[in-house]
Amino acid sequence: MSDVTVQMRAQDPGWVMLRLSVATLLLFLVLIQPNHPQAMTWGALRLFPLELPVILAGLVALGPGWAGRVGRGLLVVALVALVVIKLADFVTFIAFNRGFNLVTDYNLVPAAFGLAQGSLGPVLVWIALITVPVMLLILAVALWWATGVWSHLTSDVPLRLPAGTRLRRGAGLLVIPLAAVAVVEIGKARGAWSVPAPVAEWIPGAAFTARVGVERVAQVRDTRADLAHFRAAAESDPMSRASPLFDLLGDRDLILVYVESYGRSSFDNPLYRPTHVGSLREIEADLAARGLAMRSGWSRAPMVGGQSWLAHGSVASGMWLDTQGRYRALLSSTRRTLLHYAQEHGLRTVAVKPAHVLPWPEGDYFGFDAIYNAADLGYQGEPFNWVTMPDQFTMTALDRLERGAAQGTRTPILAQVALVSSHAPWTPIPPLIDWDEVGDGSIFSQWANEGDPPEVVWRDHDRVRDQFRQAVDYSLQVIGSWAARHAEDPPLLIMLGDHEPAGFVAGVPGADVPIHVIGPEDLVARFADLGWSEGMVPDPDLAVIPMDALRDTLLRALGSGAP
Repeated sequence: MSDVTVQMRAQDPGWVMLRLSVATLLLFLVLIQPNHPQAMTWGALRLFPLELPVILAGLVALGPGWAGRVGRGLLVVALVALVVIKLADFVTFIAFNRGFNLVTDYNLVPAAFGLAQGSLGPVLVWIALITVPVMLLILAVALWWATGVWSHLTSDVPLRLPAGTRLRRGAGLLVIPLAAVAVVEIGKARGAWSVPAPVAEWIPGAAFTARVGVERVAQVRDTRADLAHFRAAAESDPMSRASPLFDLLGDRDLILVYVESYGRSSFDNPLYRPTHVGSLREIEADLAARGLAMRSGWSRAPMVGGQSWLAHGSVASGMWLDTQGRYRALLSSTRRTLLHYAQEHGLRTVAVKPAHVLPWPEGDYFGFDAIYNAADLGYQGEPFNWVTMPDQFTMTALDRLERGAAQGTRTPILAQVALVSSHAPWTPIPPLIDWDEVGDGSIFSQWANEGDPPEVVWRDHDRVRDQFRQAVDYSLQVIGSWAARHAEDPPLLIMLGDHEPAGFVAGVPGADVPIHVIGPEDLVARFADLGWSEGMVPDPDLAVIPMDALRDTLLRALGSGAP
């Protein structure tokens, strides 16, 4: 095809209109891209992006010269960046029921990669890891082409020079009022100002993508300010001069057990309530018959869906850790944790972390005398996909490593145990076996590859929910059985959920988790003033204690010198 033919085709009105239509459609789809799963509907196609006419008019006004090329480059970079941000929002809304924080969430990428490998299989994860950058590169090239179609409009359409100049000037004049409409809508949506009803009805769409960009700039500013405030608050501790603490515990151990993904959904969701509440009732009857007392209440986690360390850190420090930035700020502060106060009273503090397959240097801050990561627990069985070992082995390892001698003949301990059997992908699930048969854990290998693999189970959300139901029930059965096993010489056991699972699994709103106190009557009675329900099933209407208040709640219940 000769150059003359190409030029004639490029200036053919029908061909020009087709190219303009395709370019406009591409920009339209990028601008209406949702950042929330609930917005991923056909109705999103009816949203008119107010940024679109601003972009088109601006491209025509800049023209095909150097200014147009610079403007197109900046626009393509901005649009691709916003596509990535909205994709990150989409994923974090599914996992954590919140958007992505540019300042604090970048560290979640390696953790998400490891979890995805355990849940979906390494092949699918690596395919996605390769495909996503390639698709983003293709998108950038396509956007460069689309913006070029509009910036070259005056040269592609056979207009005389004065007419082309007038078109560019007219487009430039249009940019200002079109942008003003978008700005008004953004401010209205963000609550920055109110717009009279007649004007609001006149606005034909929404500047959603631009608003996402504005919100991210504000988020960076607000997050930095919040971290500065948090650092100052971390240095002010009402318990810093309190004494004595933990003296009312006597020579009993305090065992703080986190049950992964255990939340109010176990009580409110009809898919889980019969199983989980039924098991709790059975555990309650068994423990009561053995002379143990129980009380149950509610706490509120700072997040849902994941990042369990934020919940653990909130309880330990008495600070609200709802972002990774706050967590890092805590680690660089002089704030004393529950473990530091326990050490000062003479307790040995230990962490049992079966999910940690790598060293945990952050643990040094919290005040642990000993940290048992996965490799330190001695498990010789096969892993259960992402889950390194069953909860029953973890509790057996705690007894073997720290509680071999009877209470009163050794230094009492404060143990923080983070169980993982109820962590996604929730398959397979071992049975509860005789405690004397646990041994080195090799007995569990026979169930480690039982049933369908996660990549099969996770194709069906109903199957995922049923596996979750069984996994949480297994963890509850383990703790109930462990408490019964030690009923003759009981520690003070505090069991609580770390957070709710992802929203599509939980099926209920909120971030409340149950908390259970199990142990000798005299110690459990010290929690009566909180109004918590007797037994293992908390009254649904009880007041909810945020996790950052639990540190001081425990210190007041167990220390005569706590303010």
